Amino acid sequence: MPTDLSHNFRVDSAELPGDAVIFGSTVTMRELRDKIEATLSSNLPIFIQGESGTGKEVIARYLHTRSRRREAPFVQLNCAAIPANLLERELFGFEKGSFAGASEDRPGLVEIANEGTLFFNEISEISLELQERLFHLLRDGTYASVGGRERRKGRARIVCATNVDLQQAIASGALREDFICRIGAVSLRLPRLRDRKQDIPQLCEYFLQKLSRQFRRSMPLLSLDTLDLLTQWDWPGNMRELENWIARAVILGGDDALVVELKRQLDPSRSFASRQHQRGSLKETDPATSLVTGALILKALQANKWNRRKTADELKMSYRALLFKLRSAGMPQKRRSHRGPPNTHL
Repeated sequence: MPTDLSHNFRVDSAELPGDAVIFGSTVTMRELRDKIEATLSSNLPIFIQGESGTGKEVIARYLHTRSRRREAPFVQLNCAAIPANLLERELFGFEKGSFAGASEDRPGLVEIANEGTLFFNEISEISLELQERLFHLLRDGTYASVGGRERRKGRARIVCATNVDLQQAIASGALREDFICRIGAVSLRLPRLRDRKQDIPQLCEYFLQKLSRQFRRSMPLLSLDTLDLLTQWDWPGNMRELENWIARAVILGGDDALVVELKRQLDPSRSFASRQHQRGSLKETDPATSLVTGALILKALQANKWNRRKTADELKMSYRALLFKLRSAGMPQKRRSHRGPPNTHL
């Protein structure tokens, strides 16, 4: 394997939020930090549980950058994003001639992550067969590539994350109980944002700074009234949802739109069930949100020199979804011939 194969898998600790932002001030998060500190010198696998948007990937990266493996690769595998028939090849690599189209040997992520960290996001999505192979890797520390006979040593630390209820997944047969016991040598459970609301002001400050740099806009100030409204919301989408709300304030240059929308959603006449569907994301379709979505897309298009595919990737949406959003917002799908950005309704 070429010595530079892993150079794109480095993690810069400066890109992560500071400890004060990650862990905040709640007792639960302080205990979580102490537990993490106790694991840094070990090779035990780590299992991170928590709802979507609670920061599981951030914790995985934090674990890596604080450990003795910090100079080695951090390799992330999104188990839900890769078809099951390709996942095994991606993970363990393959030998030349092992299947049609295998014209050369190719290393897998286990090999690339050598001496570093291999992070399985959405581990509940992998097949039972692959769970068995990973079980043996964790138990024996060895594996074989697809089509290979030689047993190789796997020296990466395994970190897994999921947002599913484990007991339900085991009862349904989606997860093997012995596999969960093996990957859960150290288990970390991340609290929901609504269970650590006292950290919301500090998280808002971090997102304001981050997104202002990202969108190259001046950083707006949030009023105390706005912060009060933010702490009243239940945050079903957790910190990811909060970040999307703060993006609105950055794009619109103030928190007026946030106040109006938060008051509307916090109206006691609205049922909790209906409020649960308000996610603060690019998928919302009410007029106010469409306006903000259009602004977000426009800013991203300008930053990417109107490369629509790159913009779609940056916004974590499909190319077809981007074109639909452009049409819905009444925005041009291609850059106009005259100089300057297209007009918007903002």
